[in-house]
Amino acid sequence: MKNRMKRIAALLLAGTMVFSMAACSSGKSGSKDNETSNPSDNTTGEATVTEAQAEPITIKIAWWGSDKRHEYTQQLLDLYTELNPNVKFEASPSGWDGYFERLSTQAASGSMPDIVQMDYLYISTYAKNNSLADMQEFVDSGVIDVSNIDENILNTGSINSKRVGIPLSTSILAVTYNPTVIEAAGAEIPSDSWTWDDYIALNTKVAQATGEPSALVSIIGPFGDTNPFSYWVRQHGGVLFNADGTGLGYEDDAITADYFQMWQDMSDANVAPDPDEQSQLAAVGKEALPIVTDKAATTVEWNNFTSVVSGVNDKLKLALMPSSSEGKGLWLKPGMFFSVSESSKVKEECAKFINWIINSEEANDIIAGERGTPVSSAVRDYMMNSGKMTEQQVEMFGYVDKAAALAGETPAPDPSGIAEVNEAFAKAGNSVLYGQATAAEAAATFREQVTEILERNNAAK
Repeated sequence: MKNRMKRIAALLLAGTMVFSMAACSSGKSGSKDNETSNPSDNTTGEATVTEAQAEPITIKIAWWGSDKRHEYTQQLLDLYTELNPNVKFEASPSGWDGYFERLSTQAASGSMPDIVQMDYLYISTYAKNNSLADMQEFVDSGVIDVSNIDENILNTGSINSKRVGIPLSTSILAVTYNPTVIEAAGAEIPSDSWTWDDYIALNTKVAQATGEPSALVSIIGPFGDTNPFSYWVRQHGGVLFNADGTGLGYEDDAITADYFQMWQDMSDANVAPDPDEQSQLAAVGKEALPIVTDKAATTVEWNNFTSVVSGVNDKLKLALMPSSSEGKGLWLKPGMFFSVSESSKVKEECAKFINWIINSEEANDIIAGERGTPVSSAVRDYMMNSGKMTEQQVEMFGYVDKAAALAGETPAPDPSGIAEVNEAFAKAGNSVLYGQATAAEAAATFREQVTEILERNNAAK
């Protein structure tokens, strides 16, 4: 909150001047009336027009996340309105479950919020149906300053030559572990060179000690989406999807079958949740997961998980994914994006807010890395040297550096139809856990269904 009192004093002394986000009299993107100073030199969210010139603006914004994310994001919106009194927000926070189903309905009706939090899983789908605006003009003009963002990460938001997403953070897969639970069970703390066999052995020992499943995959389970499976495929020398997004990028169905079989074996042994138990976990939220409440040893998640749940349990630690030292399975992922809907009437104002989120030290003091490692190198340096970071945040930043040294190339955004692919993956994997199909049968079914889905959505017409 530094310099807040100085700004307020300046406002009172100036009398006739207020800071505002509006740079145009119409409130529409692209207007050149009443031009402001270059926003790349202005990360405080403040503009330079008078209150009389500042037309009231309402920005509708949607995001998913935990209660913690909802609370601090509302603080961000309130602060931005304080800095820009003509700007108001209509917020639509939610959990992950159902977020994209609702967004799909809004996109179909042309009623998407102005700013939407977007995931790498779905950005291609929304770009290809023309639901997302091209923000390149605001990058070119300096409204959004990207000078401190790694080009490879920045370009993950570009689909078909349109910049439809501005990354907010970077994330990388990790195993979060609970040292209290592991030590109580007499098991070994994970090492950087551990294997999948070590992972299974650790969780088996803990599950036998507690009588509860110990090997978790967040609240979604091992088949909730394809990200953990993509790591498995990359670890075995393949890629999940082919270059044109019309099918799987690997030929051997044994890769899929082995993944299904591993989780079936753990589920049958009560080391991992069965589908019914997984459904119950999905309803409790991250802060109430067994690993957080000292009832499980591990969960596979993105590296910001320890920071997300630190208010409930600040003892959780990060380990490399099993066998990650043996290949290039890991990849740096854009943690999430802010995208602007094509239907928005306030695109430039949205761009100014996004610029403030990614470049403002004050904003990132509030975010505190909860959405992942900040995408701006200048902000990362500021936070590392600020003395304000918790032990979990320091570890989260350090994990990125360690894991990035082992990471391979960041894959292209998931192809259109990924929601259907995820559904087919979950159905195939759970059919094995329910004993409705063998792992080999489910792997063959998954390939057949995915090929149909991706060809339908991505084949040239």
